[in-house]
Amino acid sequence: VQLQASGGGLVQAGGSLRLACAASGRPFYNYAVGWSRQAPGKERELVAAISTGGTVKFHVDSVKGRFTISRDNAENTVYLQMNGLKPEDTAVYYCAAAHSVSGAVVRTTVAYQYWGQGTQVTVSS
Repeated sequence: VQLQASGGGLVQAGGSLRLACAASGRPFYNYAVGWSRQAPGKERELVAAISTGGTVKFHVDSVKGRFTISRDNAENTVYLQMNGLKPEDTAVYYCAAAHSVSGAVVRTTVAYQYWGQGTQVTVSS
């Protein structure tokens, strides 16, 4: 499956962005999807994940209440709505997919088999 991330940009603190991850190549409903981010000098961290059907979601504590992951399997797209952005959210954001039959979320970055190219999010103070 091929993934294309979009929606990043420059925003002031407190602002919002919506990232989109468009998939092609294989039936998207067979893949759990996650959004990860990597800031300069830091390791890549998973910030949100969603199950194949969209019923199970995970958000890391640092983004709970501000970020929301969702998916539209008919459109082969997963979204990350980011509200209340903070300067510490500045990073390159990547979407990733893992083939799944369990209906669970995938919570570790190493478990994802397919990665998009990343989209830069910059939050100014």
